[in-house]
Amino acid sequence: MSDKPALASDTAMVMAAGLGKRMRPLTASQPKPLVRVAGKPLVDHALDRLAENGVARAVVNVHYLADALEAHVVERSLPKVSISDEREELLETGGGMVKAQGNLPDPFFCLNADNIWIDGPRDAFADLSARWNPDEMDALLLVVSHARAVNFDGPGDFYMDPVGRLSRRRQGRIAPFIYTGIQLVSHRLLRDAPQGKFSTNILWNRAIEEGRLFGLSFTGLWFEVGTPQAIAPTEDALKRG
Repeated sequence: MSDKPALASDTAMVMAAGLGKRMRPLTASQPKPLVRVAGKPLVDHALDRLAENGVARAVVNVHYLADALEAHVVERSLPKVSISDEREELLETGGGMVKAQGNLPDPFFCLNADNIWIDGPRDAFADLSARWNPDEMDALLLVVSHARAVNFDGPGDFYMDPVGRLSRRRQGRIAPFIYTGIQLVSHRLLRDAPQGKFSTNILWNRAIEEGRLFGLSFTGLWFEVGTPQAIAPTEDALKRG
């Protein structure tokens, strides 16, 4: 009998369809999720963490150099990967979730294919599951403080009130929390969504207005790996553990 806590979902959507422009020239001939960091492709960092922490299924969306990425991920047995095909049109984050919704349970985890992190006392998926309350949440975002965000250089994304509700950073200000690219999502967030390509920000903004977008502060270390220059510092930090 496993001593791991029960997860809110057994399935994650892995966002892997982007063009990877900031990672050029490494993405001139390969999709960003196949760029290697610490000896393995970025997407395998994400998929391995899903497998280690009990998430059995992953839906991976593909667009840029899709054949190479699909061939790489479909051979996995854990998590078992299915493909959400965006070859004809890149649908962005919101449109990508809507397209894949029929293959996703309610709720589902969602994470970016280029996510690298070191967990704190409990793994990220267990933490999100323990905090999840579908009666009051449309989405629960894993957020991180600037002190725990390696390679990140920006003003932050969100404020969080004492009960965990999120609000947007105000113009010209610094926000204390950065979105890690990992969230737990209810199908309610996707209701009445726009057609075609659109950003998840549209759905988050509605959830904020309704008081249903929540955050959870991550207790580990999170790595921003958006450019070639971020790879070496990330590898050094991972070696140190």
